[in-house]
Amino acid sequence: MKNPKPKEWLASDLSQNYIADYKPFNFVDGEGVRNSLYVSGCPFACEGCYNVAAQNFRYGRPYTQELEDRIVTDMAQPYVQGLTLLGGEPFLNTGVVLPLVKRIHEELPEKDIWSWSGYTWEELQEESDDKLELLANIDILVDGRFDISKKNLLLQFRGSSNQRIIDVKKSLSSGQVVIWDKLNDGNQEFEQLHKENMI
Repeated sequence: MKNPKPKEWLASDLSQNYIADYKPFNFVDGEGVRNSLYVSGCPFACEGCYNVAAQNFRYGRPYTQELEDRIVTDMAQPYVQGLTLLGGEPFLNTGVVLPLVKRIHEELPEKDIWSWSGYTWEELQEESDDKLELLANIDILVDGRFDISKKNLLLQFRGSSNQRIIDVKKSLSSGQVVIWDKLNDGNQEFEQLHKENMI
């Protein structure tokens, strides 16, 4: 796991405008039915990363206007709640995702936008203008690097307990982190089975 200094990693230096995958109409990358864009490239290189191939900035295929048009068409379906950005590191692929999210805001303002990031909320406050612009254009941020020592399969939409599901608009307006009000983690209180109760 790597800890960059503010503005040490820049999309303009690192991004190759590649995407690892696009998965329309799924239920796992946030609330509701979502279309998920997996960008390529992530130097955080967290131990236990579930998408190691996408750490390479040249993995997958180039992002194209045709794909963007398809995403917007898919987003227009009435049952789709929103777009999810992950990867890879979306905040190091702002050349790809910023025009897309701005287009969605313009053409489909009722849709929401989620993003995962290895950056924490606090780190992003000291980051480059493009990262701050992306942050201002999303609704939900799942922040922080995956920490295998804090892995917990009962957590909602995240892999380790240090990660947070942040309501971006409320956080920006209040000046402090506001956790998503629909947070619903599991718990470990399972009824124990005793031998006398077993058939």
